[in-house]
Amino acid sequence: MNGPAPLLTLNNGVRMPALGLGVYQSPPGKTVPAVTAAIGCGYRLIDTAAAYGNEKEVGEGIARSGIAREDIFVITKLWLTDYGYDSTLRAFDTSLTKLGLDHLDLYLLHWPVPSTYDATVASYKAAEKLLADGRVRAIGVCNHTPEHLTDLMARTEVVPAVNQVELHPNFSQPELRAFDVRHGIRTQSWSPIGGVNRYGGEGTGKVRDPLQEPTITGLAEKYGRSPAQIILRWQVEHELCAIPKSVKPHRIAENIGIFDFSLTPHEVAAIDTLDTGARGGPDPDRVALDTFS
Repeated sequence: MNGPAPLLTLNNGVRMPALGLGVYQSPPGKTVPAVTAAIGCGYRLIDTAAAYGNEKEVGEGIARSGIAREDIFVITKLWLTDYGYDSTLRAFDTSLTKLGLDHLDLYLLHWPVPSTYDATVASYKAAEKLLADGRVRAIGVCNHTPEHLTDLMARTEVVPAVNQVELHPNFSQPELRAFDVRHGIRTQSWSPIGGVNRYGGEGTGKVRDPLQEPTITGLAEKYGRSPAQIILRWQVEHELCAIPKSVKPHRIAENIGIFDFSLTPHEVAAIDTLDTGARGGPDPDRVALDTFS
């Protein structure tokens, strides 16, 4: 058993593991064993979403793990087609039922929809009600830029606890991270080892594979680690919460085996220089209701 991951304190005092299992694109049939394998390896955070189509299997994997519910930090997300106050409350109930849980640890809005941002705000206000009612321990957003966050915070009461965004060495978002820190928002990294560059590459400009960067492969050789472990340790050194995805037991175990070594400040800074500013995933400023259809 590896881990456990250190805990990061959110702006409302809730504590969240610094590393978790992501299940984006994990087929339902492989999600249950992936979740149980992860929990067996020491993972205590599982990240899913309504749009992933595997909330039921995540819940089943958690139930099969034998670990007490209060020891597992569960995240799911509201999809764009359910934005709006009342529809958010209904969608939350649906997600909770699929997961087989009586509460969530973190509920996130999956994307901003700038062209109809009023609906995004309405959904966040519904999330505020869920928080006030004790049905979720913390609320937040995904893929929000500083401009989106500024608008949201001006129109709502609760500062997001988390902003989950694309973040890896080739797209490290230093300005966004600094904004989040100033406002007490914890940054969480999807595609933390750059899988979006290998399998997606939807952004403008040429995307690179962080696993092939000489700086990272050199550090992997120095420490006797995999390039993925070096990148995930870099995430930890920046006090980010990374959610690498895998359904392969050996990869799941490898990804959490990063808490018995550290990188020097100089090495962290060297990886920082790999930022290209090029996204691998969608641009949040351009997301609309039909973007993913």
